[in-house]
Amino acid sequence: MKIDDLLTEQRNHRSTHIDRETTLEMVSTMNHEDQRVARAVQKQLPQIADAIDAAYPKFDNGGRIIYIGAGTSGRLGVMDATELVPTYGLADDQTFGLIAGGSEAMDHTVQDAEDSEELAEQDLQKIKLTDQDILIAMAASGQTPYTVAGLKYAGQVGTLRIGFSCVAESPIEQNCDYPITPVVGPEVITGATLMKAGTAEKMVLNMLSTGIMIKSGKVYQNLMINVVPTNEKTFDRAKRIIAEATQTTPLVAERALHRVNNDVPLAIVLIETKGTIAEARKMLAAAGGRVSLAVKLSHEAQQVPASH
Repeated sequence: MKIDDLLTEQRNHRSTHIDRETTLEMVSTMNHEDQRVARAVQKQLPQIADAIDAAYPKFDNGGRIIYIGAGTSGRLGVMDATELVPTYGLADDQTFGLIAGGSEAMDHTVQDAEDSEELAEQDLQKIKLTDQDILIAMAASGQTPYTVAGLKYAGQVGTLRIGFSCVAESPIEQNCDYPITPVVGPEVITGATLMKAGTAEKMVLNMLSTGIMIKSGKVYQNLMINVVPTNEKTFDRAKRIIAEATQTTPLVAERALHRVNNDVPLAIVLIETKGTIAEARKMLAAAGGRVSLAVKLSHEAQQVPASH
């Protein structure tokens, strides 16, 4: 399909007079269009959930979350990966983004990079893509050659492929295992897909990555429990997280944290189960590192009557 024929490139009849609107009318027009984005994403919730359920077991088993895209789509992917590392205590090699044209493309447009299919294959070969990895490919148009080629190569490798686009029945949708396609319609400014399409991508990536982290045990209740206390600031944050999670005092949290050598999840399980460090560690291991399940297993064990 020609780029001019894509829905994302069409004129939006609701914003044809935006250059003559007052400033308040202008931002109201933008806001009304953004509300359409949330509804378009809402229609894709079952597809997003399916993608999360397919991805997190691979991540649990050592698979990497890899984003691939060009231009604005690629930059949003790099940003999502970058934020996951400190938020959930991941290593740099557990998640990262690939963008057509490399790091230079984060600040500048790299001419012709997004049209290069060979570049996508080279980038994925360089990181040694495997069938244990998760590849999230993003392109508003659904047909960026670099991104589509990345999906095709990943298909040959056997990698789990999640594809984001804003155009139905696009090459991205046709070359991935889990397509997510919020059709947001024409942009407020014709062709400016950094707007509605970009907002939709940010919303979807938030759900995907956060969902994988939650299912992989990086969250307890709604708290980030994989913070690594390395200085006074992060130690205080860890104390607050433990105290809030266990409904105890900062002093109790601090003592537990010291006892378990600054392991936040283990400190929470230790307080919640009221046992020994060895018992808490064993319960956490049995739960695959998931604090919620470890606490549940401990409570169930305590309720089982002793045999005579």
